[in-house]
Amino acid sequence: MEALSLQTLIQLPRAFRNSRSVDTEQSKIVLAQNIPRELTSLIVKKVPRRSFLQFIGLSPISLNVYPLLAAQPPEMKEPEVIRTRKIASGVRIQDIFEGEGPQAHEGDLVEVNYVCRRSNGYFVHSTVDQFSGESNPVILPLDEKQIIKGLKEVLIGMKAGGKRRALIPPSAGYITEDLQPIPDEFGPRRSLLSHVNEPLIFEVQLLKVL
Repeated sequence: MEALSLQTLIQLPRAFRNSRSVDTEQSKIVLAQNIPRELTSLIVKKVPRRSFLQFIGLSPISLNVYPLLAAQPPEMKEPEVIRTRKIASGVRIQDIFEGEGPQAHEGDLVEVNYVCRRSNGYFVHSTVDQFSGESNPVILPLDEKQIIKGLKEVLIGMKAGGKRRALIPPSAGYITEDLQPIPDEFGPRRSLLSHVNEPLIFEVQLLKVL
């Protein structure tokens, strides 16, 4: 087909050039009457939406379903929450590991590792070296006259291999300076005794019930 001249395009009816402002049915009539024959082959018939979707291999149903499937977020596991329980003495206890060995009872001798911190998280003393990882476990009697009351309550009921974290208030802590556990070295001992009037955090692991 010969290229249309600029003059031919300029002479197209106003209704054709401004077809958006003309009613749809009227525009069809105007276009049918006024479009030159050379342009009729350029008119693209409207293809029904359903036919077009089927042509490209989709269906309206699939368009409604697939986005819903794709929008589903991946399953996320809820983080495990370590619950804290408070006992009558004011001690708050968290069970970290339950353990599988023999259970500790009042009056038993137990071998433990522990880390002691202030309530704000600052380190006080530990039986495990922070740098080398070497441990120097202590043997404690589960007797309130020899061990601080709060730690005795933490250890009773634990199983060997178990681990607990506890916040011990001063009233259940070092009410006298001769209660265990207390380090033999002067520096750590002084550090511990300088904070006995505030809550202390003990993280204790029961190694053996003797």
